[in-house]
Amino acid sequence: MVKELLKRLVEACAPSGYEEDVRRLMREELKDYVDEVREDRLGNLICVKKGGKGSGRVMVAAHMDEIGMLVKYIEKEGFIRFSYLGGFLDQTVLSQRVLVHTEKETIPGVIGSTPPHLLPEEKRKKPVEREDMFIDIGATSREEAESWGVRTGCPITWVGDLVELKNGFVCGKAFDDRVGCLVLAEVMKSVDPEVTVYGVASVMEEVGLRGARTSTFAVDPDMGIAVDVAAAGDYPGIDERKAPVKLGKGPAITIADGRRESLGGGLISHPLPRSLLIETAERNGIPYQLDVFEGGTTDATEIALAREGVPAAVLSVPTRYIHTPVEVLNLKDVENAVKLLKLTLERAHEKLAPRR
Repeated sequence: MVKELLKRLVEACAPSGYEEDVRRLMREELKDYVDEVREDRLGNLICVKKGGKGSGRVMVAAHMDEIGMLVKYIEKEGFIRFSYLGGFLDQTVLSQRVLVHTEKETIPGVIGSTPPHLLPEEKRKKPVEREDMFIDIGATSREEAESWGVRTGCPITWVGDLVELKNGFVCGKAFDDRVGCLVLAEVMKSVDPEVTVYGVASVMEEVGLRGARTSTFAVDPDMGIAVDVAAAGDYPGIDERKAPVKLGKGPAITIADGRRESLGGGLISHPLPRSLLIETAERNGIPYQLDVFEGGTTDATEIALAREGVPAAVLSVPTRYIHTPVEVLNLKDVENAVKLLKLTLERAHEKLAPRR
């Protein structure tokens, strides 16, 4: 069941600002398990499981969007120039298969550039940059591409079916953060909390944590937990001191994250939710890892700074090759993340004062 839902989530196409396919899927998955489902004006999906009268509020957030692209310009020959939606490394983009989503149809394409045979010697050794790439959808002219519905602003996503590897490993696009959406969904279906739990499937995390900002203001939680991915470093070429998180060793609990040079702009996790996660894992024999991540952040950063401040933490599923179409994770870590988050929410009333 978990694998089947992950497949549907991963293979949905929902770049930042175009999350409707995942929002619809999450709504359908959760509507019969929660007390309330609503969508705010920005597009966040907010699912509520009510606790007792006057109980505290805990917000759990996972973002629906994946990194994607937008049609920027159509060449007269029908080739498409594109802009990034979210953080890409140019080397991971070249020669990939993509889908261009128009109002008429979804059009397959490939990202191309000048082949090495036709490049001068000095350029062959340099990585190809985005401005030298284009998308080939088989159009012979700008007019033909436009007749198929291609316009400036059409969203573009990678092709990325869920593929099973050995030993419980799976590969696909958009585990960041569809695996977080999976964990959120499975927990909201099974949790029996004494606090009121707000499960938020947020929008536009990859372009600035935008959905987390507005949804947290509306929910006004007493505690928040973002569910995301942690960058694993258990493969060749990675210094373990820089990325010690490993697949199969349990979900990661973030101590701090942010910019590489200072951990600025990110989250220093609050002792309340952080210790609650750690205590719950240790009480129940759930493996976990601690993570200080230099180079990015999550929705928890915006949750923490909402209104008068919210104690916030991050629970993550270790993932290799993040922000590529071939991300890899271990399903055992997903199962343990679901178990840990569920049990943590069922203990949250021990730490939160009742609301008057």
